Amino acid sequence: MPTDEQMTFADHVGRFYVRETNAPPVAGRLLGYLGVCQPAAQSVNELADALLASRSAITQAVVLLEGRGLVERSRARGDRVDRVSARLDRLIAGQDYDPTSYIETAALLRRGVALLADDDGSGRREALEEFASLYDFLAERMPRLKEEWLAHRATLHGSSSEEVPGT
Repeated sequence: MPTDEQMTFADHVGRFYVRETNAPPVAGRLLGYLGVCQPAAQSVNELADALLASRSAITQAVVLLEGRGLVERSRARGDRVDRVSARLDRLIAGQDYDPTSYIETAALLRRGVALLADDDGSGRREALEEFASLYDFLAERMPRLKEEWLAHRATLHGSSSEEVPGT
């Protein structure tokens, strides 16, 4: 039986995950619950009971999260049901530090700037230019930010970044 604190955490993660990824709320709630529940691996029935959701909704959320590499199913020898667990290590390891999307976004925004060469004073051209500059800045910083994070993470784990799993 989940605690009130676990359910509150699951609900908060659910709202955050919906906002950030446009995923169904049950997927976020499932991910949040799997992050704090005991035992760490649970059956679809156990998850449906805990989250007060249908088995179908839980199964769909598992499929979605499994496709994103955030949960995995396993089955012990002799078991008749899969157990679902969170892959929280993938949340960190899966962070995208690739500057390509920032570079592409800046180029796209500059195409809009070019279309507003004769701006009527609405401020749209300046706003697009500033937004493009932000994306240029992010593209430049992302590789360095990744290096900084890996170095910091290594100090947290007391090892070199090469020895830390998921890097």
